[in-house]
Amino acid sequence: MSETTPRAVFERLSRGISEGRWHDLADLYAEDAVVEQPFVSAAPGRIEGRETIRAHFAGAAAMGLSLVARNTVIHETADPEVVVAEFDYEITGREGTTTAANIQVLRVRDGLITATRDYHDHLAIARMTGGLPALLAAAGA
Repeated sequence: MSETTPRAVFERLSRGISEGRWHDLADLYAEDAVVEQPFVSAAPGRIEGRETIRAHFAGAAAMGLSLVARNTVIHETADPEVVVAEFDYEITGREGTTTAANIQVLRVRDGLITATRDYHDHLAIARMTGGLPALLAAAGA
């Protein structure tokens, strides 16, 4: 399998997150990539550009969490640039360990991620960082 296929690029992204290599991840994205997170409420729902994505990953690194992908299923689509990945994160942080479901839709062109739509369980992540009260306040609860 070519290292530039959407499947291979997703696998590198997932492996990088699971291994905690946060500072390497933005290099998998095109310069003008767009990350959409429709279910996020306390952070930008749309992140544009590789350097902004790099800053986002730096923030993720600072959270002090371990996110290890498990139970990954990658679905090929009729569009050769797009894959859909279903997976769980085993999240370990100062509040213990939990599992969070995820779906990610990736568009890859010339070996770089040009767009993603990320459906992560942000409540589980907030619980693990102790940030649930702030997340609920931001959501107006």
